[in-house]
Amino acid sequence: MDNTTIFILTLIIVAALATMTYVWVLYRKIQKIKVANGRVSEISSFIESGAMAFLKREYKVIIPFILGIAVLLTLLGFIPGLEGAEGVGYKSAICFVIGALMSGFAGFIGMKIATKANSRTAEAASTEGMPSALRVAFSGGSVLGLSVVGLGLLGLTALFFIAMAIWNLHEAVHVVSGYSLGCSLIALFARVGGGIYTKAADVGADLVGKVEAGIPEDDPRNPAVIADNVGDNVGDIAGMGSDLCESYVGSIVSALSLGLVSVANAADMQSAQLRNVLFVLLLSAIGVIASVIAVLLIRSIKSSNPQKTLSFATYLGAGIVLVGSLLLSIFYLKEIRAFFAVVCGLAAGVGVGFIAEIYTSGDFKQVKEIASQSQTGHATNIIAGFGSGMQSTALTIAVLAGGIVISYFCYGNFGIALAAVGMLSTAGITVSVDGYGPISDNAGGIAEMSKLDKSVRAITDKLDSVGNTTAAVGKGFCIGSATFTALALFIAYASAADLESISITSAPVIIGVLVGAMLPYLFSSLTIKSVGKAANHMIEEVRRQFKENPQIMEGTANPDYAQCVDISTKAALKEMILPGVIAVSSPILAALILGAEGLGGLLMGGLVSAIMLAVFMANAGGAWDNAKKYVEEGHFGGKGSETHKAAVTGDTVGDPFKDTAGPAMDILIKLMSVIALILAPVLASDAFKSLWEIITNLMK
Repeated sequence: MDNTTIFILTLIIVAALATMTYVWVLYRKIQKIKVANGRVSEISSFIESGAMAFLKREYKVIIPFILGIAVLLTLLGFIPGLEGAEGVGYKSAICFVIGALMSGFAGFIGMKIATKANSRTAEAASTEGMPSALRVAFSGGSVLGLSVVGLGLLGLTALFFIAMAIWNLHEAVHVVSGYSLGCSLIALFARVGGGIYTKAADVGADLVGKVEAGIPEDDPRNPAVIADNVGDNVGDIAGMGSDLCESYVGSIVSALSLGLVSVANAADMQSAQLRNVLFVLLLSAIGVIASVIAVLLIRSIKSSNPQKTLSFATYLGAGIVLVGSLLLSIFYLKEIRAFFAVVCGLAAGVGVGFIAEIYTSGDFKQVKEIASQSQTGHATNIIAGFGSGMQSTALTIAVLAGGIVISYFCYGNFGIALAAVGMLSTAGITVSVDGYGPISDNAGGIAEMSKLDKSVRAITDKLDSVGNTTAAVGKGFCIGSATFTALALFIAYASAADLESISITSAPVIIGVLVGAMLPYLFSSLTIKSVGKAANHMIEEVRRQFKENPQIMEGTANPDYAQCVDISTKAALKEMILPGVIAVSSPILAALILGAEGLGGLLMGGLVSAIMLAVFMANAGGAWDNAKKYVEEGHFGGKGSETHKAAVTGDTVGDPFKDTAGPAMDILIKLMSVIALILAPVLASDAFKSLWEIITNLMK
């Protein structure tokens, strides 16, 4: 490894460490904000203790999976004929464990600060107004966003540096695939477990409290209200943090892999491959720095318009990345096509995000139409939401397809991977914007339970409404990057497995495509039904408490919050296991039974099916949620009307769509793709024979 490479990798590690230093500074600033209202502080402590207790129990369930897969990766390296296969063995196992730790830690840090920022946001809204509340909530989200990119890039670059120093470039790229796998596995469990928890509590609290009892959202008389607020943190903060860390790392790993195979006829092939790989890491570092700069500037702005402020942050980060990638392409890679591929990715991300905003924001007609349809009942609300979500797939796929085509013509398969990196290069600021939403939602709940002035709830509701839209935009970036990343990983898998082409008329491929297309539906059904079962228990418990203790509704007795928290916790921990097992085992079984081509079919079928479902569920859920808020603002009868009750029903249907099953789709396809990439060298070895091959040979 030459001095230039050492200098570049050291520079990237320093940038990541500087980012984490700023995270610590933000964390300390939020902690120092005093909460004068004792009731606000007390409720916040309930939420924090419930969230931390769940996360500890969740990690206890996940740890055996991590250790089991680490042992399996290690043992694969000792199988005769596979001793030298890249992607398996103790090296990949170590990277896998470190990736899991980094992904989990990103979620943990985000949730830790979110449970502190919620009370500070309510306090700021009460004493100083909108600009201060926005700044505190955004600072809390920024701790999550910068932790995701800082930890993700730090761990990946450090492992790559060590692998380069000990082995070589090819080995370094292959072993860090294990790092991506670790991030993906934690993200899957965190998203599914957290999503089941939060939506079970949310649905139960809404249907019994708002519809049946007619009490406001986050009313302290509702026994499920603390569980609902805890769920915002374990699902939308810890789960999202691990999710975005996985997306971010996965896009980089796919680009590193294709950076190697895209070099064909260079005079000095190894030097050209190294430049490609370092370009990807440098581009990621520029994105991290851009996010820090955007956060610094936004925190200094005093604005009463959260939508414009947060949009400005996103576009500022993207602008810095564009300038940086242009300079890198011209002066380092000496290939301007790379810049255009990055631009293509950013443009596609913005395009998908804008489409998500059109279909989920109350400022556009789709949400207003759903609210209007709610006037004629619950069924018409559901029909309108389904139609809107399904329709949103058309424009989204058109943008993604256009992005894939243009990025391919810019720089071939490597261009597709660079587009994915470009799309997620601003993940730090995107997640910061996304993460502020749940903090604002929690702040509103705390304000309601603490009986603060109604003006406080008006401020937090405005922040939360914008947060729903920014969350949909963030999910749009995730969906778009998942498409590009999964496609890039698929190409890298085909190359590593020595597959020049995959015949769609081959029986194993057809079977793989069909099974792959079915898996997202099976996965979604399991997660949605899990929410339904847990919500059913929650509803029964809330009804029981209201019936057996009438003093709760009178406000003279406190409900049993702990029992509802326990229901969500047990349900989430129990129900997240089967979807996780299916996601991990499916590509392994496909490889063993159908071989390399059949596994390729599984990946492609899963990609197409999951992307459609993810877009539909994210946008339908966001639209239902904001349609409810649109009615609550006073339209079509306002709160308490029959229209409002129908809108609440739509919101509860959309909850598991947008916050449980939908976000898990992009993790599912990338997790399967990363597993396939790790297995690829094994499948390409002479020692491996699939069950299909064995049976076919016997029949001959």
